[in-house]
Amino acid sequence: MCGIVGYVGSNLAYPVIIDGLKKLEYRGYDSAGVALHMGNSIEVYKKEGKVAALEESVYGKNVQATIGIGHTRWATHGEPSDRNAHPHYSNSKNIAMIHNGIIENYAQLKSELLQKGYTFKSDTDSEVLVNFIEDIKINNECSLEEAVRIALKRVVGAYVILLLDKDLPDTIIAARKGSPLVIGVGEKAHYLGSDASPMLAYTKEVVYINDYELAIVRPDELILKNLGNERITPFVQKLDMELAAIEKGGFDHFMLKEIFEQPQTIFDSLRGRMDAEQQSITLSGVDKIAEKFLSANRIIIVACGTSWHAGLLAEYVIEELCRINVEVEYASEFRYRNPIITDQDVIIAISQSGETADTLVALENAKKQGATIFGLVNVVGSSIARMSDAGAYTHAGPEIGVASTKAFTAQLTVLYLIALKIAQLKGAIEATLFNRLLADLANVPAYVKEILDDQHAVIQAIAKKYSDARDFLYLGRGYNFPIALEGALKLKEVSYIHAEGYPAAEMKHGPIALVDEQLPVVFVATKDSYHEKIISNIQEIKARKGKVIAVVSHGDIVATELADDVMVVPQVHEIIAPVLSVIPLQLLSYYIGIYRGLDVDKPRNLAKSVTVE
Repeated sequence: MCGIVGYVGSNLAYPVIIDGLKKLEYRGYDSAGVALHMGNSIEVYKKEGKVAALEESVYGKNVQATIGIGHTRWATHGEPSDRNAHPHYSNSKNIAMIHNGIIENYAQLKSELLQKGYTFKSDTDSEVLVNFIEDIKINNECSLEEAVRIALKRVVGAYVILLLDKDLPDTIIAARKGSPLVIGVGEKAHYLGSDASPMLAYTKEVVYINDYELAIVRPDELILKNLGNERITPFVQKLDMELAAIEKGGFDHFMLKEIFEQPQTIFDSLRGRMDAEQQSITLSGVDKIAEKFLSANRIIIVACGTSWHAGLLAEYVIEELCRINVEVEYASEFRYRNPIITDQDVIIAISQSGETADTLVALENAKKQGATIFGLVNVVGSSIARMSDAGAYTHAGPEIGVASTKAFTAQLTVLYLIALKIAQLKGAIEATLFNRLLADLANVPAYVKEILDDQHAVIQAIAKKYSDARDFLYLGRGYNFPIALEGALKLKEVSYIHAEGYPAAEMKHGPIALVDEQLPVVFVATKDSYHEKIISNIQEIKARKGKVIAVVSHGDIVATELADDVMVVPQVHEIIAPVLSVIPLQLLSYYIGIYRGLDVDKPRNLAKSVTVE
């Protein structure tokens, strides 16, 4: 979940590493540090808090090195503190290491090392690993490369590690299992990172490292090996990402920028895939495993967080249009259950990063049982993308804000296309409905821009009005129920206000006890087949003096008159409506967070890519 950066070349490493750590701040962290190879020694500087605090602590110190590694830590083993921050020295200070992941058998390894006289300055599993590697290196009289290889055969858990050795003044040793690692190839230089963002200013050529691979990285050489010491030819890919995509572009926050990018990102998700005039959808990933989809006993959607909400909406849509049984599972639960999976099942894995640890393990388990894997991810070359039998990219571009916005609507857009494509192949959808849904989808980018232009100031005022609330309730029915869940999650993430999402009909089964004149209740109440029912639910809240904020369709006089405040969206078919309904809820959460004086881009305790359990 933390961020890692490395550099080896002819330029000074420290500025490159600090810049890279700042590019990775969106991943979430509580401390930061760097290790620099100074020729005769390795110097480690680290500090609890933001990268800016690290910079301040390093000011005036010697950073004249051309090789180094850097880290932003999200605490797992040990509280946030200077001593638990990375990098960690080995006892001799001959080796320094940064680590992303969790070593599950660290306690056993630590016990063995304590018996040998090793001491520990931190509470982390990472310090155990670096000393375990050094112990192997000393006792086997072998190279650091060989010591890492031996150690990782014993280690249980997930990791990306970068190591410096005092005896190797021009070499970084790196290895991965279960956490992402990208190596950028420059002019007599190499750049290492948790993702490609730290290296975009320097190179567009990258190598994605696979599980159980070890990299020996020098200025003019990149050697890849497996844990069996066999050489692997690096596969160099060209990045199509631009540096501007990870900069704020005049917006106050990445979250606001990414909300306003959605007309373009939704268009990009549709581009080249849908032709409303020709009434056609082109999805090569679906075509590749079309027979699997058409003969599937069921589709199982596996995801976490916001992606799970996208999957829940997809369940409603696929079952309605395709008449295929769909189940939606939290990856964190699915991986530890013993679910019944067969070769007649198709698993759709949804993940923005493509590196979500629970989802990856769930897919590995499902694949062993013969299921077909379809990946829906945003990051090209990610682990889920490589593991999948087929898939589709969302084309949302880099999402820096921790709370997902544009990635969510891109996921919804592609999931609509998948459902419509399968329904068309299966002959399960009437041409009239198919064409209506295509036409509405084609208009979504323009409709989203209309919401942002027309409702922006209105929503900002509503946010100010309710920014001091202690609790929120979000209610929706049918296709809008997953949007109620997503709206509540967004508010929790960026404002730290307690919020719950419920099906509106479930309100009377408990949550209505919370309703009083202090409780804002957000209804996702666009015009659909449930509209009369949700109007009744609004009246029940008003009868108990609750404050009603409603997302309503253009021209809905009834809901507008009942609600205390309204956020208006264009009217489309009820299946497509959720991708519009969520836009006002994103803006509402953003502005409530701003009025509460919070860092909406980097909410406390959260990480963008959850690469550990």
